[in-house]
Amino acid sequence: MKKIIAFLFLFQISFGQINPEEVATAENEFETNFFDALKEKAIENHDKAIIALQKCLLKEPSNPEIHYQLGVNYLAQKKYIEAENEFQKAVDLAPKQRWYWNGLYDVHYQTKAYEKAIVIVEKLVTFDANMKEDLASLYMNTQQFEKARIVINEIESKGTLTKAMESYQMQIQSMQKGTKLNVNDLVEAIKNNPKVEQNYIDLIYLYSSNNQENKAFETALLLEKELPNSDLVHVSLVKFHINVNDIPKATASYKRVVKSSKIDLKIKQRVLNEYLIFATKNPQLLTEIDNTLTFFDNTVGMDVHKELGKFFYNKNNFDLAQKYMEQSKENDIEAIDLLLNIYDFNKEFEKMAKKSEAYIDLFPTKANLYYYAGKGNNNLKNYNKAKDFLEMGIDYVIDDPNLEAGFCKQFIICADGLSDTKMKQTYQKRLDVISKK
Repeated sequence: MKKIIAFLFLFQISFGQINPEEVATAENEFETNFFDALKEKAIENHDKAIIALQKCLLKEPSNPEIHYQLGVNYLAQKKYIEAENEFQKAVDLAPKQRWYWNGLYDVHYQTKAYEKAIVIVEKLVTFDANMKEDLASLYMNTQQFEKARIVINEIESKGTLTKAMESYQMQIQSMQKGTKLNVNDLVEAIKNNPKVEQNYIDLIYLYSSNNQENKAFETALLLEKELPNSDLVHVSLVKFHINVNDIPKATASYKRVVKSSKIDLKIKQRVLNEYLIFATKNPQLLTEIDNTLTFFDNTVGMDVHKELGKFFYNKNNFDLAQKYMEQSKENDIEAIDLLLNIYDFNKEFEKMAKKSEAYIDLFPTKANLYYYAGKGNNNLKNYNKAKDFLEMGIDYVIDDPNLEAGFCKQFIICADGLSDTKMKQTYQKRLDVISKK
């Protein structure tokens, strides 16, 4: 699970400073530069974002999140070497953070360095078993068919195969029989029997694999004409219509896919993600997404509101992130962590205090819930209440210097509010010790 609170604290701690005023100055400078970087990245001013992040790097050269954000901006500029270097630094500094590995994967995939991508995805599978589909696809692209077969069998042993995985499985089986699928055979099969949907799907896949997108699109249109009731064709049509910025047709195909009872959940998720990226460039389409969320509500194993919240969080759109996260399923600790983090960014301290307090009984050993309860009440000037939560929670902090430092800072704020000089001195000393490590 992504460690949400690390993102918050990474710009809250300035190492090696002892004087509290100097600490505050350094923190403010770091925080200002970091927020400037997020702002510039969000409006695609990647050069300015990189400059701001490089200033942050002067303060904290070993901060993995800064390297990761640099990688994201370089990748957006298609500066693949620089992006790879920064993502690699982030991975080296924090090898348990899956998103840093994802950055490397994105570089290798976009540059079609599939062998390198395989190495990364083999690592990502240990974080998320759903990445096995990516691994199978990469094995197919590099013609490692036996490895692909093993992975597909593993996926099938855990549940139903998606249409894409079924297609791979059929290709492998055909090759094992010495009858590898090819374009000419499929074209002929469609001529002889134009009502067999799978032939069109296989042909679209082959054209797409060979970067013949125009022919893939023509095949999809032919399938739509011959089998107008086919839902599966719209999986391809969504992407084609998005690529030419045809909003009405892209929207119609998107709705057809998500409403279909015949299409696998994984495929629906992929189409939702494609349309969501399209909608960020055409904000009026967010209403279309909202209107289709009910088709995901009863889906086992998927919280679509949470996924949308995470998407907009990663896009630094905290208002939309808050909107969707507030509708996510309750009792999901990752969603709770993320929502509290969003409240902090949006300075929704009353909501932050109320939400964190409500979940402490359910997750009594989650230290960050006490932190947010303390910080929320400090900002509401409920200093005695903040003190109680901070004192209850700090003992649950284990091997997390960032969170421990965050508690100390809240104790110092609380001490100022209560005019408690002894408490302030105690936690300032503790913060100084952490900062020197």
